[in-house]
Amino acid sequence: MTAALYRRLRCVLVLLALLLTAMPSMAQVWPGKTVRIIVPFSAGSTPDIVARLIANGLTEQYSGSTFLVSQLPYDPGKDIAPIAQLVTQPSALAVNQGLKVNTVGELIALLKANPGKYNFASIGNGSLSHLAMEAVALKAGTKLVHVPYPSSPQAMTAVIRGDAQIACLPAIAVTPQASSGAVKILAVSTAKRSPYLPDVPTLTEVGIDVEADAWNGLIAPGGTPKVLIDQINRDVVAIMQSKKVRDKLTAQLMEPVRGTPEEFRARIDGEIARWAPVIKAAKIKIN
Repeated sequence: MTAALYRRLRCVLVLLALLLTAMPSMAQVWPGKTVRIIVPFSAGSTPDIVARLIANGLTEQYSGSTFLVSQLPYDPGKDIAPIAQLVTQPSALAVNQGLKVNTVGELIALLKANPGKYNFASIGNGSLSHLAMEAVALKAGTKLVHVPYPSSPQAMTAVIRGDAQIACLPAIAVTPQASSGAVKILAVSTAKRSPYLPDVPTLTEVGIDVEADAWNGLIAPGGTPKVLIDQINRDVVAIMQSKKVRDKLTAQLMEPVRGTPEEFRARIDGEIARWAPVIKAAKIKIN
């Protein structure tokens, strides 16, 4: 697990970084100083929404010692200690209506017959929406042209206009457009069907072995005492499971995750193992 590989995957992992100040003594009451939640994504993004929910809950619990900043001041590929996976969010494979395809099978047949002819939109080079479509192309044995956009709305607009014909984006960005008939959802990229889109099959169900659910997590610098990691994990999990937070997550088509730091570490390692071959095969680099 190299630092270079972490850098390549940081847009995929979509991690939130929790920066903890050093403690003079384990006996000191935590937090003794200001705690910063680092969100390396723009305001209004999924990580930002989740971070604000956690920050509000921790502020109440820790008497106002938590605040948000928008810039990541260090490389998350070095010295990280996983705290908790926070949420998962389904991604939906959507196509422009002009393709005249109704199933993933029909889409794959079209793409295989026309390698390199069709564009797919993503929310950036190295993003999950990029890797998911590259994985689909690899599994299908065909080629697609990648067109990155700054955000999900812009990527979705490109599909609607026909500037791109395909995208695999967070479901919250796709479902309103599908409901209006502007695009067609063919599948979700989660391991199992989403409770928010129960009638939509997974890619695996229709013969394309690709799983790419978006998720967010909370990490701390390596070397953070385990007692603190465990304490924050308990507090954060409790916040994420509260009805108030769950209701807000549901509105964004996100599901809270209940898990231990060890389970989160296993998830990170699993994602690296999943996406490293795709990155290598598609020769993806973060510019």
